[in-house]
Amino acid sequence: LNGDPSHYKITLCGTVKSPKLNFDPPFLMLMPVPLDVTSETAINIIPQDYLRQSQIQVEIPELELEDGDRIYPFSVQFPKEQDIVVLPDGTNKGLICHISFRSSRPMSFLGNIFFIDGEEN
Repeated sequence: LNGDPSHYKITLCGTVKSPKLNFDPPFLMLMPVPLDVTSETAINIIPQDYLRQSQIQVEIPELELEDGDRIYPFSVQFPKEQDIVVLPDGTNKGLICHISFRSSRPMSFLGNIFFIDGEEN
């Protein structure tokens, strides 16, 4: 530099990536079953661009029946873990989630189950 820093210019470029969750399959359709029988499936949760560990929380919908009763026919379980882990190469480890439905009353439902990370995304 010889005391003259004006001849050197450094330009930095970057991309901001927001962490996100992808799902395989991207939507869920459980098969109709008799009353009081559980319908269940497994989904893969694919975290992307998480820089630090985070834990997934799940908001399960409460459903209102025709007579006004409210029930929670869905359940969500993580058989291994529900932490988003950053691997040494900077990628994120996928998670498996089991979603089940069981009802003693006839019903159908179209809606959302929300998966929320530790930063409420």
